[in-house]
Formats: sequence, structure tokens, C-alpha cells
Amino acid sequence: MVRVRFAPSPTGALHIGGLRTALYNYLFAKHFSGTMILRIEDTDQARLVAGAEDYILESLDWVGIKIDEGVGVGGVHSPYRQSERKHIYQTYVNQLIDSGHAYYAFDTAQELEDMRQRRKNDGHTQQHYNSATRMEMVNSFTLTEEKLKKYISENSNMVVRLKVDPDEELVIKDLIRGEIKVNTSDLDDKVLMKSDGMPTYHLANVVDDSLMQISHVIRGEEWIPSLPHHVLLYRCLGWESIMPQFAHLPLLLKPDGKGKLSKRDSEQFGFPIFPINWINEKSDEKIIGFREAGYLPEALINFIALLGWNPGTEQEIFSMQNLIKEFSLERIGKAGARFDIQKAQWFNQQYIQNINDDELEKEYLSILEKEKIECNPQKAKLIVEAMKSRITFAFELWTQGKFFFLPPREFDNKVIERKWNEGTIKVLKDFEAEIRNINPINATEAKQIFEKITQGKIKEFLQVLRTAITGKGSGPDLMLIIEILGGQEVAERIMFAINNIKRHT
Repeated sequence: MVRVRFAPSPTGALHIGGLRTALYNYLFAKHFSGTMILRIEDTDQARLVAGAEDYILESLDWVGIKIDEGVGVGGVHSPYRQSERKHIYQTYVNQLIDSGHAYYAFDTAQELEDMRQRRKNDGHTQQHYNSATRMEMVNSFTLTEEKLKKYISENSNMVVRLKVDPDEELVIKDLIRGEIKVNTSDLDDKVLMKSDGMPTYHLANVVDDSLMQISHVIRGEEWIPSLPHHVLLYRCLGWESIMPQFAHLPLLLKPDGKGKLSKRDSEQFGFPIFPINWINEKSDEKIIGFREAGYLPEALINFIALLGWNPGTEQEIFSMQNLIKEFSLERIGKAGARFDIQKAQWFNQQYIQNINDDELEKEYLSILEKEKIECNPQKAKLIVEAMKSRITFAFELWTQGKFFFLPPREFDNKVIERKWNEGTIKVLKDFEAEIRNINPINATEAKQIFEKITQGKIKEFLQVLRTAITGKGSGPDLMLIIEILGGQEVAERIMFAINNIKRHT
């Protein structure tokens, strides 16, 4: 039975890389009719940010990643917040100490720094707390039994460390990267339990994955350095036979492909990297999310699914159900995936084109209401039909189509300079006189009138007419615009343009 988990830390907004990790876990689980678990890893209490957990839940819900078990849902392995499982971890810490696989250490921050400096001065490339240095530090191996009891009773700087034996070649299989080889002499004695009594990620992660019967751990490649310690912990706890399979995902790279994608890139280049708006109440920081930037959740999911995973075909558009059917870990690459916001916009445009017109009209009317613009449903329907093929985001129905409600007061200078003359003005006046009293007017009728006035040379005058009516040199079908506005409104706009543009030329 496939059981996977997404285990974020509530220390801030959910990065797009974290969302991709959640998505890949979800797709993998659903492909095998398995279970998706949400666990909150909040052992680092000092870094917790208010509202971050709710933010994670809202983000996952918005994009359609449904949790089967965990925070917000419950389940047989509750609680699913690590801060609520403290008593569970202590049992396994005691087991590791009793079996000789872990030990107490009492070193101060200064003593740790002094050790690192000594190693550096002696020419060592590594300044680890491990088999090479532990005998010169303050711990279970260097204290007398009497002093050890005293230090434990005083709980002074006390942590529990994993005892890593040197000179063993670990060979670990990764489902994406193949064999990963590590010599244990290159590892440090990781802290398992901190001085505040909370477990570190390493211990809590292994214990929870085991107790929650996780079959596959799918996470970012930044956790590869921790993998050997986790494997050793499974062995030390007697859980090697039930150890999950590991798959470490490639990094998300900056738009230029050089380095890991960060919040700074979002700020510098002006694109979102969080699923929804993030507001940090402490710092008053507000960062726009994909949702608020106008992206459809389906488009965002399609976009991030292909940041690292290759379907093996030329197909690019995938619904969530398509992704579930086609997804496999074997088709995830090792190399980092470049984040291309233009591609994200392209996906959104594709989904906008295929969205149900009624749904888009509803969204459009909502936008107009916020802008305090009155519009009946029939007019909204016609505007959506006219604009749909030209927009990337729903809000552009308003930003690019304001001319449907607001007569232009500025006009495309390039068109005016090239085409505004006595001949074009005469054509506009003749057209204005013909249509002023035709209300309503349909697109076919408007085109026939304009063809008659231009004596069939409609293309020569179309851009000038468009500019007079909308202020722009390009846009949706002009005759459909005329139908939506009506003869009288179009006539008044033409006369305003003639009177005002004449004065400025």
C-alpha cells in the first residue's frame, strides 16, 4: 500500500517548490490508489510564524490537492503536528541511548566553536562533531559516571547525539538518482534531541515516517545530505526492513537557470512564487500569490507538474486526472528545472481559452462590481466572447477592455501620425452619420455600412475607426465592439475623436 506524506514546516509561506513536492506526492499516491498524509513539522519552535499552518492548508485546498489523513483531517496516527508528539520521541531517544547508538552531550556554543577552529587550524577540511572529535568534547564518553549524572540532573546545554561509527561505506538507493554512496567518516554525530526537549527534524522525521507506515519519502534534493543519517537511524531503531523508499526531487532554478529560485527572484523580476497571497503580520510583509495574480489553479498545477517531470510525449496540457494517470517517479529528471514565468502565463492562457463561458462571465461580472461598473449579463456575455481569445488572465477582460464602458480620451499616436487625415476624417463622419440612429446594431450590419462607405476598401480605414472608438490600434473584432456599444455610443465617440484629435494635430 502506497502511503506518502507532505511534511512542511510552518515557518513562512509555502514556496512553489514546496507546492511541487506536495503535488508529486499526491500524484504518486493517487496513481497507486494510495494515501496522502499532511504532517506539520513544527519542532523548531523559535522559527514558527503565526498563520503559516492555515496558509499551507488553504494553498493545498485552492490547487486541489486533497489530504486523506493528517492535519485538518485527522486519522489513526494522530496527532499530526510534531510539537504534539513530544512524548513519543522521548521513548525512542531512550531506546537509542540504552542500545549505545546515541549519547548525551553538554558542550556550550563556545566549546563547539573552539573545536571547529582547532580543526580548521590543523588543516582539516571538515569540522564535524563525530568520531574524530567527540573524545575531546563534553559528553557521555568523556565524563565520569558521577559527572554525567550531575550534568543530566542539571540539564545544562544537554542534547542527545547520534553515535556514527566511522569507515563504513553506505550505499543508498534513490528512485530518481540511483545509488548514493557515503562514507560514515564524512558524517557528523547529528543532534537528535535539543536542549529544550524537542526532537530535531532527523529523529522526528524517521520516527513519524515509521509509525505512520510511510512507504515512499518524496522530498527536495536539499535533504540528500541528511539521508545517510536517516538510514542509520532506521538501522539503529531496528526498522531497516520497513524503511521507506526515497526519491529526492531536483531543484527549481532561477529564470536564467543559475541557482535556486528564491523569494528575492520574485521581488526582482516581479512574478509570484507563492500559491496565494502571503502576509506576515510581524513584519507587515505582503507578497502576491499566483491566485491573486490571476492564475487558475488548474493552470498552476499543470505548470509545476512539468517542472522536473517529463511525460515522455509532446503533450503539455494535463488535467489533474490526466496527471494522476500518467505520473511516475521514473520520469523525473535529476537536473534542476528552470522556472519560466512566460510558460506559466502560456498555461494560464490555454486554460482561459477552455474555461466555460458562463464561469468566465460570472468572474467578469464580479470584477466589474468591484470596479463599480454596472453591466447586464447579456453585455458581459458578448464582451467575454469578444475578448476571450486575447487574454491571459480573467482580470484582463477589464484592464484590456475598459473601452467597453469608458470612452477613450487618449488615442494611439502611431495610428494618428500615419493615418489621420482629411480622407479618413470624412470616412469617419460618413460612418457616424449612418449608424447614429441604428440601435441596436449588429456586427454584420455595421460591417456592411462601413464597406459601402469605404467602397470596399475597409482595411485601409479599419484601424483609424478602431482608434476613434477604443483609443487603441488593435483589439478584438471591431464590428462586434460596435454591436456591443450600439450605434449612438459609437457615433458620439467618433465625433469626440474628430473634434479632439483635430485640435492636437
